[in-house]
Amino acid sequence: MVSKTKLGLIGRNISYSFSKKFFENKFQKLMIHDHSYDIFDLQDIDEVERLFAEPGLRGFNVTIPYKEKIIDYLDELSGEAQDIGAVNCVSIENGLKKGYNTDAFGFEKTLLLHLKPHHTSALILGDGGAAKAVQYVMKKNSIPFTTVSRKSAVTFDSLDSETVRQHPIIVQCTPVGTYPKVEDCLVFPFEGISEKHLVIDLIYNPEYTRFIIHASEKGAKTVNGYYMLEQQAEKAWEIWNFQKK
Repeated sequence: MVSKTKLGLIGRNISYSFSKKFFENKFQKLMIHDHSYDIFDLQDIDEVERLFAEPGLRGFNVTIPYKEKIIDYLDELSGEAQDIGAVNCVSIENGLKKGYNTDAFGFEKTLLLHLKPHHTSALILGDGGAAKAVQYVMKKNSIPFTTVSRKSAVTFDSLDSETVRQHPIIVQCTPVGTYPKVEDCLVFPFEGISEKHLVIDLIYNPEYTRFIIHASEKGAKTVNGYYMLEQQAEKAWEIWNFQKK
């Protein structure tokens, strides 16, 4: 009997995830019959220890809220995961558990597709694992940025429309507005947004968050997280297959 290669996604309350369908479609298209992709909904990161004991586990993706917490359970990090301090892809080869960050790859592809010469500085909303990948890409591309979070120098309460006007790239990295809470939206001075802005919301479900809708009403170029998600998944597939060779 052929042993199955297992892949999957870990996170909390992630039944809505796109990844399972994406990879199952890929297996079908490539006529791969010995792979499975499962959702591992963990209420606590400690539960990952049980997952590591699964026979045939080749690797998994990591989503909210474990992108930073997973690091303590790994043997090694790639260069970019080390720099970012967050992991969204894990490969397992001969028992060695290595963490990667393919969010940075996906976000950079998205950003460069839409970047214009006047997009010279950014506001990054949030400071979790996804925001860290975005910060890494901004540094790599020499784009100065300001992070807005509950703990940073500029908070959501202190952010004003003038600061928004001065930062023509806005990247929304928080989970606020994700399905099923689609009516939720960050408190944000949308009056500072104009047609010169590029607004990227990393959420892909729903396709148009309240944040994206409000920004587009002000004339901004708006982009959701779907392309980034697709690209980071392709990169993960590349990593898992490279590890196999």
